[in-house]
Amino acid sequence: MSKVFDLWNEVGGAFGPSGREDAVRETIVGIAGVYIDDVTTDALGNLICRKKGAKDGRKVLFAAHMDSIGVVATYIDENGFIRFSQIGGLYYADLVNITVKFANGTRGVISYEEKTPMKDMTLAHMFIDIGAKNAEEAKKLVQIGDFAVFEAPRFEQNGVLCGPYLDNRIGCVTLLLAMEQLAETETENDLYFVFTSQEEVGLRGAGAAAFAVEPDVAIAVDVTDTGDLPEMKTPMAVSLGNGPTVKVMDHSVICSPAVCADLEKAAAQLGIQTQREILLCGGTDTSVLQKARAGVAAGAVSIPTRYIHSPSEMCAVSDVEQAAQLLAQFAQLSGVDSFRPGKVVTVQIMPCRKPGRFQTTQIFPVLPGPDLLPEAGE
Repeated sequence: MSKVFDLWNEVGGAFGPSGREDAVRETIVGIAGVYIDDVTTDALGNLICRKKGAKDGRKVLFAAHMDSIGVVATYIDENGFIRFSQIGGLYYADLVNITVKFANGTRGVISYEEKTPMKDMTLAHMFIDIGAKNAEEAKKLVQIGDFAVFEAPRFEQNGVLCGPYLDNRIGCVTLLLAMEQLAETETENDLYFVFTSQEEVGLRGAGAAAFAVEPDVAIAVDVTDTGDLPEMKTPMAVSLGNGPTVKVMDHSVICSPAVCADLEKAAAQLGIQTQREILLCGGTDTSVLQKARAGVAAGAVSIPTRYIHSPSEMCAVSDVEQAAQLLAQFAQLSGVDSFRPGKVVTVQIMPCRKPGRFQTTQIFPVLPGPDLLPEAGE
């Protein structure tokens, strides 16, 4: 098995639905501790790992969320069957007859009321069967408010990984691999590897972490959909095994052009193939990183993944390895577009009351993009 699989098996095996990321955080600390200079956590449970750079270097933040989707027990009926609600986005068709595991180790099977046509199925028609004879017996094992996660095998085959919670434990693995590659390297930039909480329920952790760190540049690392399956409804120019993606935009964010350009530049320096990602639905931590404080130059590197939010997600090992190399290379960049300060731009505005006459106004600051870069000596 690959090193990527071994790390994913360890990090992915930790219990960690949104708001209950403690075991994942402890697992990551145990691996990351030897690669960085200091580790802190905050009130939301974010794990912030810092590798110190030069005194005058920029702050670069890399973020991958630790939490996963799951379910929460909401009601136990007299026969011991457990009704539940969702934690994050669930596809009902993926839930029928799968196994879930509660934090205390209790396992159950999700089933449904058979009189309900599958086309009309909602969570209200589903329940968890833990084999209890009645409510009293069930309540000895599961309480209202207990969280559960998918339990399914994880395996590596033909250069791909398959199993639950690649979203986004594989993003965490990518950060760990990048940290390892940078462990013996002195960097000009101050690097923050942030493992965020509660992404699946509203991108809650990343915003707080970015507010505290105040980065100059932020990169989110997550999974993204692919367009390489038969008869797909919506075309997407992303395939498994063709390299990590550089996000252009998704439903929640338009990434900073300069950051996208620098990520592609770093990939070219390494000879790594990347794909451009436009995700028509969904979003990642990128959007809240970008909006932190007065705004942050933000982008994203994603791992192409099939069957997202199912118990059997799939990604290519090579995409993960190359994503880690790309992040390590980007971390060492300096004096490039992503890190340049804003530039005063003079524009001409035509007042409504006096057509034909112009008023000169200065707008400040503007993050330079490909067509707005300071000339040499400015």
